Amino acid sequence: MATEYRLTLAGTTPVQAVAERALPDPQERPTGPGPMLSVGLYDRYGFAITFLSRKNGYMDAESDDGLWQWEPAAYVSVTFRMENGADPEQSVAGMLTIVRRLLDTGPEDASFVLDGNWLLFTRLGGVVRKHRRDKWWTTYAFAAPLIPG
Repeated sequence: MATEYRLTLAGTTPVQAVAERALPDPQERPTGPGPMLSVGLYDRYGFAITFLSRKNGYMDAESDDGLWQWEPAAYVSVTFRMENGADPEQSVAGMLTIVRRLLDTGPEDASFVLDGNWLLFTRLGGVVRKHRRDKWWTTYAFAAPLIPG
């Protein structure tokens, strides 16, 4: 069974631009017109990554404060799919490096959710807030410094 993480970036940034920010090496980057771009990066990072541009979104997840809900008018979701056999340290570190790059190169409000159920962090109005899953952040202690907040 795979593990999926989803970063959602609110706004109308084109999916190709998000892919370029996420993966600056053209050899790694998926190509196409969108609205969906996908590439398997299993050898280097231990995951596949999919970029999907959408409108009229609805997301919910468990957070520190109970059920968290968000309805971005337009957004790009960046999904990281890790297979069971992936080295968690390699794949989580690679994923969070990409997530941090996206946060550093754009102003979008964002959410980061594990397996569609657990909110790990949000960035709203430029402020990052880590949520719930303290066990996740301590299990991957190297991850905490990669995401401020």
